[in-house]
Amino acid sequence: MLTKSLAAAAIRAASRVPARRWCVLFLFCVTLGIASAPSDALAQSYRFGSVSVTGNERVSTGTVLSYAGIGRGQTVSAAELNDAYQRILASGLFESVDLEPRGGTLVINVVEFPTVNRVSFEGNRRLKDEDLVALVQSRPRYVFSPSKAEADAQLIAEAYSQTGRITARVTPRIIRLSQNRVDLVFEIFEGGNTEIERVSFVGNKVYSDSRLRRVVDSKQAGLLRQLIRKDTYNDERLQADQRILTDFYFSRGYVDFRITSVNAELARERDGYFVTFNVQEGQQFKFGQITTTSEIPEADAAEFQAALRIRPGVVYSPVLVENSIARMERLAIKKGINFLRVEPRITRDERNLALDVDFVLTRGPRIFVERIDIEGNTTTLDRVIRRQFKVVEGDPFNPREIRESAERIRALGYFGSADVNAREGSRPDQVVVDVNVDETTTGSLSLGGTYSTASGFGLAASFRENNFLGRGQQLNFSISGADSDKNYGLSFAEPAFLGRDVKFDFVLGYRETDNNFAAYDTETINAGFGLTFPIAERSTLNVNYGIKQTDITPSGALGGVISAEATEGAVLASWLGYEYSFDSRLTGLNPNAGVLLSFGQDFAGVGGSAKYILTKAEAIAQTKILNEEVTLRATFQGGAINPIDNFSTRVTDRFLIRNSSMRGFEPDGLGPREIDVATNGASVNDALGGKYFATAQFEAEFPLGLPAEYGLSGGLFYDVGTVWGLDGASNVAAGNVIVNDGPDLRHVVGISIFWDTPVGPLRFNWSHALRKETFDKEQKFDLTISTDF
Repeated sequence: MLTKSLAAAAIRAASRVPARRWCVLFLFCVTLGIASAPSDALAQSYRFGSVSVTGNERVSTGTVLSYAGIGRGQTVSAAELNDAYQRILASGLFESVDLEPRGGTLVINVVEFPTVNRVSFEGNRRLKDEDLVALVQSRPRYVFSPSKAEADAQLIAEAYSQTGRITARVTPRIIRLSQNRVDLVFEIFEGGNTEIERVSFVGNKVYSDSRLRRVVDSKQAGLLRQLIRKDTYNDERLQADQRILTDFYFSRGYVDFRITSVNAELARERDGYFVTFNVQEGQQFKFGQITTTSEIPEADAAEFQAALRIRPGVVYSPVLVENSIARMERLAIKKGINFLRVEPRITRDERNLALDVDFVLTRGPRIFVERIDIEGNTTTLDRVIRRQFKVVEGDPFNPREIRESAERIRALGYFGSADVNAREGSRPDQVVVDVNVDETTTGSLSLGGTYSTASGFGLAASFRENNFLGRGQQLNFSISGADSDKNYGLSFAEPAFLGRDVKFDFVLGYRETDNNFAAYDTETINAGFGLTFPIAERSTLNVNYGIKQTDITPSGALGGVISAEATEGAVLASWLGYEYSFDSRLTGLNPNAGVLLSFGQDFAGVGGSAKYILTKAEAIAQTKILNEEVTLRATFQGGAINPIDNFSTRVTDRFLIRNSSMRGFEPDGLGPREIDVATNGASVNDALGGKYFATAQFEAEFPLGLPAEYGLSGGLFYDVGTVWGLDGASNVAAGNVIVNDGPDLRHVVGISIFWDTPVGPLRFNWSHALRKETFDKEQKFDLTISTDF
């Protein structure tokens, strides 16, 4: 009332004042009214004798009242009523809320959110429905929440962003149904891949951009952008690339290498990224003085020093240091020295760019392995995982050995992820090793085609299981059929035979040839098994037994030699054999070089009619030069078959040089031949093979200056070799003659194009024979599947 009286007085006064003062008086009245209004609102209070709730169907009245917090007969202000409104609305249960005082009754009107009847996705092709269902939080039969639906849409968009589709848009829609239900539909516009347009490096001087691009997993978009998915931008892959790049430099002695920053700039059109690695290479260090110091009386430093393989002058690599530590610890276990730890103490020699390493033998804490717990392996048996550990319950705990075991578990390829951690056990001197794995698919079924210049086109199908019945065994069945060569094979391998570090192999095969290069066909059935076990760090020995039956069927005009051999019918050979292998590619001192050596013999005559000694040897050496831009490779092969007890070898026993041993000639295109002199080989021209062969291949592979993502590189090669030697010429038909039975060398040069395609690495060879014999059959072009050394 006081306020109203003041306002009336002001109006009366205004009628008696000049007009120029009217504005001043008007502003005074307005200000007075505004100042007094909040006081009235704040002062207003309510007391309700009852509170009722309307519109609720699923949510009980008591639940609504509990959110409101207003009791019967309680005096509340307008501000407290607003707080009650906010609490009910914030519960997320209601689409709208209205508080209406009606005398002594407070009426709370609510409209419930509908129930989600179904969650569906439209427009998705790259990500499957089941993947998206596992991603979103909205679920059928739960209350629909707009905020949750928006959050789900953001999660889906982020999932597409991880696949390189940063332009993907996701819009949640609802379709209203009866009984206050809705269908929640996520409308998805996937957009296109956001590719990496360029990967570049700043600060690199030793290694070129093209070399470093071959190191990282992220690739630039190229001609095969529809097939190569590594050119899609991915944050996780970029993080992994930084680790890969660092390991690459560290393993080559650049211990000061740093990645100062990685910039990923999005193009203005938002259709591509420009990725730049800013690096500091530093200087390359080599090993300096290598010493061993023992702080344990029973550990002889000189004996442990002798176990080392690294020497001064070798390029420094952390991997070599780790291998040396592992070698020393294995020696300690062999000598019965428990808890020995090897601590490498490194001293920098800046002047000579060398790192002096002192391996200090110390006594580690007395901690034992209490137990090994394995979880997550729904298919793989526990013993398959346990045999990757060199320690068992009760053994001294060695953190390095646990890390190596974790790497061996991951290398099996049976698990999508494998985490190995150690935690304190029941006592401070006990640890429990926890192994958590996530199973993944280990089997594959492939269907495809094959092509070679020797066999033509063909179909191929294979089934492979790398973890058969969860036992870690490999099972492989394959069928391939080409115009002139049909193969059927079954193989089985147990990598831990009788629970030991021994591999057991079994093979069964059938081959049928319709030879396009000779006037006879062959049929071969073979079976065999073997055991392979390590005899040194880099060496293995395989002992095996095999049995083979071969049959020769004429398919045209044959000379006297093979005709006589074909009349013998099926010949059975049964043998015992061995093969020794030495491989320094993974454990050698030089990461850019390696050697693979093998030597084996088969002694036939353990049953069957064939009696001979078959000897084969192979040596492959590879190195990289010019900052690893150029790869040099040399391959030497040789073999001999020596008959026993007057056994006469057949063409199926003797050596017929193929393209893998020497390029530039057709299969069976060089070596001893029987020809019809009268027709100059027109009617009879049989490749007889030889008892001996020797080849040497030298090649260089180098970049062509094209973007690395094209997968194209070039090569040059030089091959030299021969095959010679026969049991005799007594079966030569009249008028025919055997030619080229001596060890005359053939020389071939050529160029190659390597193409790393998504369907496999292809190799195109163009060759020219510098020296050949008259009746050799040259092949100037060849297409093969490239193999890595």
